[in-house]
Amino acid sequence: MPRRYEITHDTTYIYHSPVVLSQQRLHLIPRALSWQQVSEQALEIWPPPSLRLDQSDGFGNPLTLLQFHEAHESLRVRSRMVVVVDDGTARLNSPDWERVAARLQFRREEVVDGPVLEAARFRFASPFGRIKSDFAAYAADCFPSGRPLLDAVSALNHKIHRDIRFQPGATSVATPVIDVLRCRRGVCQDLAHLMIACLRSLGLAARYVSGYILTTPPAGQARLVGADASHAWVSVWCPDGAEDEWLAFDPTNDLMPGNQHVTLGWGRDFSDVSPLRGMIHGGGAHQLSVAVTMRPLDELVLDAGPRVDGPG
Repeated sequence: MPRRYEITHDTTYIYHSPVVLSQQRLHLIPRALSWQQVSEQALEIWPPPSLRLDQSDGFGNPLTLLQFHEAHESLRVRSRMVVVVDDGTARLNSPDWERVAARLQFRREEVVDGPVLEAARFRFASPFGRIKSDFAAYAADCFPSGRPLLDAVSALNHKIHRDIRFQPGATSVATPVIDVLRCRRGVCQDLAHLMIACLRSLGLAARYVSGYILTTPPAGQARLVGADASHAWVSVWCPDGAEDEWLAFDPTNDLMPGNQHVTLGWGRDFSDVSPLRGMIHGGGAHQLSVAVTMRPLDELVLDAGPRVDGPG
């Protein structure tokens, strides 16, 4: 059944000295999709920007560009949205994975159609989605010859969930994905990058999805404001005549996303859809805090104040 959520995402920078010039890129407005409708959305920005431009990025995600020309010692961005999410249509079968990989191979004499060309954007290496034999070897037992793609990717999703320990603080946004494989620790962003690297190293197209997931409080306790965090998962190209040819997988939770996942956008990896990134002149060192609240609109919550969350 469809579920309706209110989500608030607060980002605050406190600078040790004034910032005299700033340019920022925001991916904080959710995509409108066949399974996801955005009924309300607003951005509140302090201080007010000197210039704001709302457009779409190269992947079709909503993108907000900001410029600040006045000196400021802090920056706060609040994104509030109301989103309705459906489970979508379940896929019970798929072509074998080798056939899908073969469709993504370049052939000089072949005219590439639109869906294949779009999928090929997510076939190649990216800053956090590297292609290496190490990743292909790690995933090899999940991808025997002739296995349906859905079954193979489900097995890889489970293997990463089993092998990689979820440990906040064990990595940073700059941690190479090969280090995640070797150390077997990370957060949702790292698990998504590892799965993408494995899939691309086998010749498949995989994209990084940024968004939110509903967390469940302990039994008998109300949902707390600020107790959620941004989330990341993966989708893989699976052509089978379906309306949506991409299948989503969440290796952090060993499941296929449904109506508890809200999509902000997607790209090759985290660097394409970071919620907020930019350049500043001045500022010195800074302190960053991020708090996300996601709640079903039919539930009551207790205001316990924001919680600072790390990457992923």
